[in-house]
Amino acid sequence: MGRQVSKKALNKYENGLGQNAANHQPLTPLLFLERAAQVYPDYPAVVHGAVKRDYASLRNRSVQLAHALTKRGIGRGDTVAAILPNIPEMLECHYGVPMAGAVLNTINTRLDAPTVAYILDHGEAKAVVVDREFMPVLRAALAECAAKPIIIEVQDALAPEAVHGESLGGQEYESFIDQGCADFAWVMPGDEWDAITLNYTSGTTGKPKGVVYHHRGACLLATGNVLSAGMGKHPSYLWTLPMFHCNGWCFPWTVTAQAGLHVCLRAVRGPDMWRLMAEHAVTHMCGAPIVMATLLATPAAEKRPLTYQVQFVVAGAPPPEAVLAAMKEAGFAVCHVYGLTEVYGPAVVNEWHSEWGAKPAAEQAALMARQGVRYLALEGLDVMDPETMAPVPADGATMGEVMMRGNVVMKGYLKDAAATQSAFAGGWFHTGDLAVKYPDGYIQLKDRSKDIIISGGENISSIEVEDALYKHPSVAVVAVVAKPDEKWGETPCAFVELKLGMAATPEDLINFARQHLAAFKLPRHIVFAELPKTSTGKIQKHVLRAQARAQ
Repeated sequence: MGRQVSKKALNKYENGLGQNAANHQPLTPLLFLERAAQVYPDYPAVVHGAVKRDYASLRNRSVQLAHALTKRGIGRGDTVAAILPNIPEMLECHYGVPMAGAVLNTINTRLDAPTVAYILDHGEAKAVVVDREFMPVLRAALAECAAKPIIIEVQDALAPEAVHGESLGGQEYESFIDQGCADFAWVMPGDEWDAITLNYTSGTTGKPKGVVYHHRGACLLATGNVLSAGMGKHPSYLWTLPMFHCNGWCFPWTVTAQAGLHVCLRAVRGPDMWRLMAEHAVTHMCGAPIVMATLLATPAAEKRPLTYQVQFVVAGAPPPEAVLAAMKEAGFAVCHVYGLTEVYGPAVVNEWHSEWGAKPAAEQAALMARQGVRYLALEGLDVMDPETMAPVPADGATMGEVMMRGNVVMKGYLKDAAATQSAFAGGWFHTGDLAVKYPDGYIQLKDRSKDIIISGGENISSIEVEDALYKHPSVAVVAVVAKPDEKWGETPCAFVELKLGMAATPEDLINFARQHLAAFKLPRHIVFAELPKTSTGKIQKHVLRAQARAQ
């Protein structure tokens, strides 16, 4: 790390050479779209079924959205929520909302109504752009909300027919943006530190926390993606990663920076992915291991030959050796990354050395299992003792906490100064993940100190699942841990002690939990047993994790 130098008296390189409008502008990814529209106005920007738009059209529609929001009184410091799948309107929100000076809050479409209500209230959403498929959840959420935001409804032609008639009486998206002008002089952020988006964590300890991104970080992480994903000019990017997740790891801005084609995908299904990859010569895609599994499990008759090698950027559990081999044979190059919501998505990359490709498959898989080294956009990455803040030895064995620092670390948690201060203690961002560091500087995760379960790329709080099961009248003690799963990577496994004289079946508990949890958070396995405890009565989750892996 470079040495931090404090400011002293002005020297000859500073005196009279200050910042001004000619030599200093705030960093922002919004200018990526302006440049693409100016340099490549007729190049394809978005495709979604019959919808095909060039960069001039994408830019104009985004600016119209910005103007329409401005005319409704939405501007700096206001929040606009979006409950949308990976469709063109979601991409336009990533530009149009911050072009109005507002902050975009993309909400996980899998969340239940109470959680959505909490997010809308906590973020103080002034407007919600919603796909009609998610109207029932939003309707239930709004019934619990203190404020009533403006509703802007999207009718996607590729949505299930059953939801086409759904409405909350809001304004239709196309008529809404028609109120805006493409020549609207949208305002640059006054400062690159201004908030650009708001993303909520999965609520690992209680309520979800609102993670605030700024224009500078979004710009830097987006350009960092170009380098780490090996993205050349005019890529074709298939949207298998939800844009609601860390703003699609900033790829809505990354792909545009390279004037690439955004191939929208409403739902991740094997045949659709293979068809779109073939039709649009897809070069890049991102996702959790479940997306790989879905691709490989597609029946041979529904696969298509690939004309390009596809770069697949994967986060989460490292792909097994057999999966890596199958992906390579199918025409994919795999890049393993690691990150968190608090660092705009991926901030660590398994930078692959060419000579590693000559090693035996098992050794390659072991090297791929490491999370890697810092992104070029991340200034500091280390594994440290959280008490002393001293780096652990680079011996591949001593565990410590993963720490990060730099320009792609969040501003902090919205309305939570205590959590922000705790996360940044000692001048580093504390990830809560435990890892080891190897002699070559690469890190590898070994455990999650907060007992997070990562299933299909989604974070599930073990505490939240436990709380739901504790509400069942027959449950005395419950502990939830991650159980390895070939398809999802991990799924929740609940170990349960029943109250004396009470009875329940696994199906009883799962159906009961369904009343309190989103479907993807439900435990897939229930084990009735006496839970191992310490002398002080604390449940030994490490023992349960071992049992779950062995089953």
